[in-house]
Amino acid sequence: MVEEFLQYIAAERRYSPRTCAIYREVLETFYSYAYPAPKTELSSQQELDALTFSSIRGFVAFSMDEGLSPRTVNLRLSALSSYCSWLVRRSLLPSNPVRRIARPKESHRLPEFFTEMALEHFFDSKGLDGSGRACSRMSLHDYRNGVMILLLYATGMRRSELAGLRRSDFDSGRNVFTVLGKGDKMREIPVPVSVCKEILLYLERIKAEFPGISDNGSFFLTDSGAPIYPELVNEAVHEQLDGVEGFTGRKSPHVLRHSLATHLLNNGADLNSIKEILGHSSLAATQVYTHNSFEQLKNTYLTAHPRAKKGGNNEN
Repeated sequence: MVEEFLQYIAAERRYSPRTCAIYREVLETFYSYAYPAPKTELSSQQELDALTFSSIRGFVAFSMDEGLSPRTVNLRLSALSSYCSWLVRRSLLPSNPVRRIARPKESHRLPEFFTEMALEHFFDSKGLDGSGRACSRMSLHDYRNGVMILLLYATGMRRSELAGLRRSDFDSGRNVFTVLGKGDKMREIPVPVSVCKEILLYLERIKAEFPGISDNGSFFLTDSGAPIYPELVNEAVHEQLDGVEGFTGRKSPHVLRHSLATHLLNNGADLNSIKEILGHSSLAATQVYTHNSFEQLKNTYLTAHPRAKKGGNNEN
């Protein structure tokens, strides 16, 4: 039944390969916990018998004892809940036992982001401003990686969306990208003029480096001209930003996505517009960036307030 469920979420729900792999790992770990030393492959009835309130609650305690964070434990519960709901819809389980499980409380981490100043300095130092400086003086490898970072920040695309981008997805007449996001949902992302100029320079460079490539091929190519893969996007971001002044903490495509959302909000964009650009399915996923905006406001207030500067004393 587990295999049927995994096929269902991959084929019908269109979950990403990474999500499917996580669900598989969770279900295999749960059944290894429920049946520590099975002599043979589990039967369908044994799989169903393990899905009880007490067994799943014990799995939560087991996961916490392993030192897993509340967030990871809740992800495990979400995977199990999806599986149980699927079984209920097929009339194989009377109810979803996960819904009665108390979930561990998570601490709310604010999304990491880079400052506008750090990013502006990076793009200026590389010449990634549509002037042609970067295109003419950089190797194809470095230029491609620089344009990747430019697009990740300018559009807020996810790593998988960038890796799956095709050259035909860019409409130079309208200055927009058409992106295939989670759940096969299409969205359009507007692109600033300076970024569009850099994109056109990049596309010309690609055609010159790899003559004969089709207009509908992959937008980003490896050094040998093959389509890129998601891990390469991670490598490109880390390679370009590691050790660069102003870029501390985690260096990943997702932090660039967080950076765009935070900067848009700080500069007056409304949440609904940011939601559409990022491709969030609900406004709740976008509202987390308001916390970053509030933190910036608080820091500015505490820095500027006369009493804060004086440590709260009434000195003149």
